[in-house]
Amino acid sequence: MPSWQTRAVGLYLRATRKRRYASAERGRRSMSAGLPAAAPPAHLGDRLTSEVVDGFEVTTVTPAAGALGGGHLLYLHGGAFVNGIARQHWALVAELAEATQRAVHVARYGLLPEHDADDAAGHLEALHRHLAPQGPLHVLGDSAGGNLALLLAQAQAGGGTVVGLTLVAPWLDLSMSNPEVDALEPHDPWLTRAGLRPIAAAWAGTHDLRSPAVSPLFGRLDALPPTAVLVGDRDICLPDCRVLCERATSQPPPVLHVEAGSPHVYPLLPTPEGRRGRQVIVDHVRSTFA
Repeated sequence: MPSWQTRAVGLYLRATRKRRYASAERGRRSMSAGLPAAAPPAHLGDRLTSEVVDGFEVTTVTPAAGALGGGHLLYLHGGAFVNGIARQHWALVAELAEATQRAVHVARYGLLPEHDADDAAGHLEALHRHLAPQGPLHVLGDSAGGNLALLLAQAQAGGGTVVGLTLVAPWLDLSMSNPEVDALEPHDPWLTRAGLRPIAAAWAGTHDLRSPAVSPLFGRLDALPPTAVLVGDRDICLPDCRVLCERATSQPPPVLHVEAGSPHVYPLLPTPEGRRGRQVIVDHVRSTFA
C-alpha cells in the first residue's frame, strides 16, 4: 500500500497540476507559458560552476568533499519540453553529487516554443563532444529529459563513453499510442494525453511522432549501457517503460523498477517511495562506475 505521503501528493497533483494538461487547449497554452527555471539551492554555494555549451548553460554541481575520479554524470531535467528545471530536480542533483561523490552536469537545453527536437539533437551531440573527454559518463533524465537521455545513449551506442543510463518515468513515445494507456490514464493524477498531444506535435516538428529521432522507443535498443528505469504504477508512462524493457536486447538488459501507488517522476517527491527510488538511482550509478 502506498504511504500516506504519496496518497497526499496524488491528491495535490490532481487538484493543482492535472488541469495544466487537461485538454488540448490547455496544452497549447502551456507552451507559451512554461514554468520558469528554478535557481539552484543557495546552500550549494561555490560548489556550482557554469559554462556555455552550444549556446546553452550547463551548470556543474561538485560534491562538498570534491569529486572522485573515474566518472561524472549528466542530468537532463523533465518538464514536458516547455518547463524550466524545478527545485525538485536541483534537490536530486545535489543528492546525487554527494551520494556518488561525482560531479553532476545539469544541461539547460532549449524549450518550446522557441526550440524543438532538431535543436535538441544538435545540443545533445555538442554536450557529448564536450563532456566525453572528461571520462566515463552516466546519463540521467526524467520525463521529457528521459526522452533526451535515451536519445543521447542511442546516438552513442557502442561508443564506450556513456557507461550507464537512468530513466525516471521517461516519455518514450510522443504518439502515446500504446493501448494500455487507456486503462491507466484515469488513475494518473497528473498527466493526460489530451494536453500533451499539441506539445508532442510541436516538439516533433517535421518528424513523424513515431520517428526514432523523437520517440526513442522506436530507436536502437540493442546496445544500451546498463540501464535502470523507474516509474510509478499511476503514471501513463508505465506501459511504454514496460515495452522498452521487453524490446531491449542489450546486455545486461534494462532493469525496470515499478513503484506501487506512485505518480509521475516519483523519485523526485518527498515521500518514502521517493527516497527508495533515489537510493535505487544512487546504487545504479555507483555500479556503472565500479
